[in-house]
Amino acid sequence: MDETAVLDLVDEAELVSLTRSLIDAGGENPGGTEGQTVAVLERACQALGFTVETWEVAPGRPNLTATLPGTGDAPGLMVLGHSDVVPAGDGWTRRPFEASVSAGRIYGRGATDMKGGLASAVIAMAALSRSGVQLPGPVQLACTVDEEDLGIGIRDFVTRSSSHRFAGCVVAEPTDLETVIACRGASYIEVRIIGRAAHSGRPADGRNAIDAAAAIIDLVRADQRSMLSSRDPLLGTGTWNTGLIEGGQGISVVAPSATVSFDRRLMPGEDAFEVATWLRGAISEAGIDSDGITVDVEVTMAMPGFETDRDHPLAARAATAVVDAGGATTITGWTAACDGGFIDRDLGIPAIVLGPGGLNDQAHRPDESVSIAELVTAAKAYALLALRLL
Repeated sequence: MDETAVLDLVDEAELVSLTRSLIDAGGENPGGTEGQTVAVLERACQALGFTVETWEVAPGRPNLTATLPGTGDAPGLMVLGHSDVVPAGDGWTRRPFEASVSAGRIYGRGATDMKGGLASAVIAMAALSRSGVQLPGPVQLACTVDEEDLGIGIRDFVTRSSSHRFAGCVVAEPTDLETVIACRGASYIEVRIIGRAAHSGRPADGRNAIDAAAAIIDLVRADQRSMLSSRDPLLGTGTWNTGLIEGGQGISVVAPSATVSFDRRLMPGEDAFEVATWLRGAISEAGIDSDGITVDVEVTMAMPGFETDRDHPLAARAATAVVDAGGATTITGWTAACDGGFIDRDLGIPAIVLGPGGLNDQAHRPDESVSIAELVTAAKAYALLALRLL
């Protein structure tokens, strides 16, 4: 089959329509409302003749797989996405969940992150199907819930994943169509501190949990400085961010309790639970949890990072597919996090991130939008990658 014949079957109007329908379906998270988005995706994939399976991870929160079967048992290509979006928030000049088109761009919450990527994957699979090309392995779209919060969808997916082998996984998150071969992971680490209340006129009678929290933050800041001494050329370093802090009972009371929540970005191969164990040990070594202060450290969310060799066929062929589809790409790293780390770590499937739209200039912002031309290029690149990899 001539590659050009497949690319000619990428239908721009169909792609725009599906992207708009997915945006209109909403799916704000927190909220647990991804079901309507998955229903739109399910109807579209069934109409195209794919093998579709959905199952609830939590009430009203279904995962989905849509598969274009291969002719044999050869390894396939997985495209991974998520159905949820962050809350619309304030500052919009358009209705965030009524998709609109202007000057070659589609506007709406999730246009870039990542309803556009999902639609591009579906239309790429449609072009492959309509062309009649015989691929020896399957092309499968996997769409999970809750990526923007705790990742319950991807955790469930990897435990249920079929035994069929995949040659690689493309995470269709927005990368400006750059081929991302290395991605940091993310984790949330919550530190709960218990002290003892006393009158603020005699602070020595109590044990101040907020003072202990400040000392713990100093430990984290020192660790951040130490990480800067060794930088990865693609990903830089792991990072700490003090995201939330609360505590105390009143201004005139020695604080009896405090909680600090950290975001700890992980390098490939780093484990959030090992980081938490280190922090717990550093707290004790510094003497913070002594003399009436108790400290508990808990990992409340962990998402692994990953790295795929730039010479791996998945990465190399993806980069050339983007160019041949009409884009210009580089092979790079990503300081954000995504579900691809679970696919790499738990299923042993090499992963890259490659998708339409801009993470830094569009995702999670008011008036989020994505270029229609970039959606078309992404769909063509996915189709070319399937042809060349399989």
